[in-house]
Amino acid sequence: MGVTGFVQADFQTFDIDGLEERMEAIQGRIQPKFREIGQELVDYLSIELGNEVFLHIAKHARRTVNPPKDTWLAISNNKRGYKKHPHFQVGLFDDHLFIWLACIYELDKKSEIAKSYLNHFDKLKQLPSDFVISLDHMKKDSLSIVDLEKKHIERFRDVKKGEFLIGRHLSPNDPIVSDGDKLLTVIKETYESLIPFYQLAIYA
Repeated sequence: MGVTGFVQADFQTFDIDGLEERMEAIQGRIQPKFREIGQELVDYLSIELGNEVFLHIAKHARRTVNPPKDTWLAISNNKRGYKKHPHFQVGLFDDHLFIWLACIYELDKKSEIAKSYLNHFDKLKQLPSDFVISLDHMKKDSLSIVDLEKKHIERFRDVKKGEFLIGRHLSPNDPIVSDGDKLLTVIKETYESLIPFYQLAIYA
């Protein structure tokens, strides 16, 4: 049985007013798809990495007033959580789907990971040209891998809230996004390119 892709209604979830109403739509529309896709990705990454990984689906539990502007699944080697560890993500904003290897500000070994990425900067620059970088997982904007400079990784190293996410953005109108099996293939291909950088981060 194939997995289910994302349709316009999923992206329009973020137009719904009110925390409770939007959360209800996220839980009803998007999270079942995250569970399907996430399970496939857990199986794939466990084999590729040679160790067990765990699926986490964003609960947005800290929110009391403002509804979430995005939502995601995360996969990490830690059963209890993912934010303090390098992890893989798939998620949605209203205007794109993102596929990330994410190193966010809660990380324990940020400066060591940044140092490792600076040492392998040439390898980062050899990633496919449609890859993008985010320096803040809360924001939509991204930077083309083509425009990546060492200063961006230095910022991740030196700024307390600095982050570094690498991966791909897909438009809601891209036919791949609504075709679950094709989407899964693209996510796996993206992760395949990113696994060496995940391992650099894990062993930093």
